[in-house]
Amino acid sequence: MPIQIDNPYLSNVHTWLRGNLHTHTINSDGEGSPHTVIEKYISLSYDFIAITDHDYFTHPKELPNSSLTLLPRVEVTERGPHLLAIGNENQPLPDTDRQKTVNAILASQGLAIFCHPNWEEHFNHCPQAILEQTRNYSGIEIVNGVCCVLPGSGYALDRWDRLLGRGIKVWGFANDDTHKLSLAGKAWNMVQSDTACTQDIISALRAGRFYASTGVWIQSIEVSGLEITIRTENADRIVAYGDYQRQLAEIEAAEMTFLIAENCDYTYVRFECLGCGGKCAWTQPFFVNYVA
Repeated sequence: MPIQIDNPYLSNVHTWLRGNLHTHTINSDGEGSPHTVIEKYISLSYDFIAITDHDYFTHPKELPNSSLTLLPRVEVTERGPHLLAIGNENQPLPDTDRQKTVNAILASQGLAIFCHPNWEEHFNHCPQAILEQTRNYSGIEIVNGVCCVLPGSGYALDRWDRLLGRGIKVWGFANDDTHKLSLAGKAWNMVQSDTACTQDIISALRAGRFYASTGVWIQSIEVSGLEITIRTENADRIVAYGDYQRQLAEIEAAEMTFLIAENCDYTYVRFECLGCGGKCAWTQPFFVNYVA
């Protein structure tokens, strides 16, 4: 039976924009004012950020003019696992039923992203059952910078692969969750977008046209037939993973070409690009579909 690859990426003539979708200020529990936080990310050569204070909605119109694209956003924290609402035009009401909160975010044209699933001593800030039962959210934080220095884990690749393996198609995000400015620039998303305007960035995020990174830079992502080629600037090793984090292939190099077998027994493949000092980049999954 013929195979079709669902490739979220466009041809590489499009611009890659660097951004953080999880940032706090003195309006909740961050140490910097919105202006100070914006200036910090400008100094780090970011293209966009989202200031996501806890249950405090900040609209870009309230912020000073900036070379950064500032996305409307909030982190919904009351009454359940934390959720980022990105791109919506109002503050969604928190509900103990997180599906209702997700629905409210979607009704306002926003993206819903579950935060740091493995945070806290029990490594279970967001139970897997909630991630599996909730529908129509965009994805989860597979890397959360601040949770790397807190109890639990800032990484949630295990959660992601369990969702993908069960056929739940969600994207993987990397965010700073900035509270202290000294920890800014630890994790980010590289978005493939025509322009730096809000709607183009949101559309790209919704479609999965981005990769997550903590310091490895991907130069190009190409699909030709059943071949996927990943070229990086500074990876030393690239690993291809399939369902439930099964390793499909690896190479000690900055580039990998992976051929999807016509009789393969996996439903997706994603790529992890590892560099020195623990730096890494993660592509979004390429889903394998059989065409009747």
